[in-house]
Amino acid sequence: MEDKNLTLPKKGAQGVSKSSVIKTALKKDLLLYLLLILPIAYFIIFKYLPMYGIVLSFRHYKPGGSMIGDKWMGFTYFKLFLKDPTFWNVFKNTVVLSFSALIIGFPFPIIFALLLNEVRNTKAKRFIQTATYLPRFLSTVVVAAMIRSMLSPSSGIVNQVIQFFGGESIYFIMKKEWFRPIYIISDIWQFMGWSAIIYIAALSGVDEQLYEAAHIDGAGRWKQTLHVTIPGILPTIMITLILNVGNTLQVGFEKVLMLYNRAIYDVADILQTYIYRMAFEKSTNYSLATAIGLFQALISLTLLWITNTISKKFTEYSLW
Repeated sequence: MEDKNLTLPKKGAQGVSKSSVIKTALKKDLLLYLLLILPIAYFIIFKYLPMYGIVLSFRHYKPGGSMIGDKWMGFTYFKLFLKDPTFWNVFKNTVVLSFSALIIGFPFPIIFALLLNEVRNTKAKRFIQTATYLPRFLSTVVVAAMIRSMLSPSSGIVNQVIQFFGGESIYFIMKKEWFRPIYIISDIWQFMGWSAIIYIAALSGVDEQLYEAAHIDGAGRWKQTLHVTIPGILPTIMITLILNVGNTLQVGFEKVLMLYNRAIYDVADILQTYIYRMAFEKSTNYSLATAIGLFQALISLTLLWITNTISKKFTEYSLW
């Protein structure tokens, strides 16, 4: 639809120049474009400029020396960590934890949004939304402290319930088999309500006439959900899935760092904590840590491309 308020300058018989169109658009919506300054500055300063540091993956760097390293090392650091058995165990832990969290956790916000959409009481709906959004704003430090407190073998409420029913207290934080369930469940609790916002917004955009037509055809609420609601929000689901797969290896570093300990390193140590130790604790090898980070980024980019390609082929929805 043409905007009648947008008057374009004329350029003789040749039409309107692109520069004139841009100037007119900027003049008309100047305040809206000004709002983009901070987000663009954020991405440039904190996302794009740091990419220059990738060069440290191929050069030897030591604190106090040149910012780009003082010696070319080629793929030395890549060969170093690829031959390290500890790295592959860490990589396996990251893949298992991240994909488990994705497979188990991804459907929850969708299901929650669908259920919330069925709530007709406005006050109850607002209360549920607020209650589920709040955990997202809690600091990771607070969440980790809450988890440790609740799972304490002596005073934690979970163990008190277990003891009440005649069981023995469990030292959850020290048990390898409990780390991943604890991480995944706490992640679902913390982010489910916040992640559901985008699906709730998508649900509001589904055409009501489709529900009316389905109702006339005799479809109940369940069939309406299957044949109207889910197809209506499918583009949002697929785009979110693609982005989540691209971020699968970016496991919550802070929460893992605050929950894990040497007793559960075999299952809890992930790429981010491994990089942290390489850079700041074990060897202060910044070049090695950068090389591992670059390797992780390339794997994430590959996963993003594969997921986008599959989604585009089978659902016709994709990022590009």
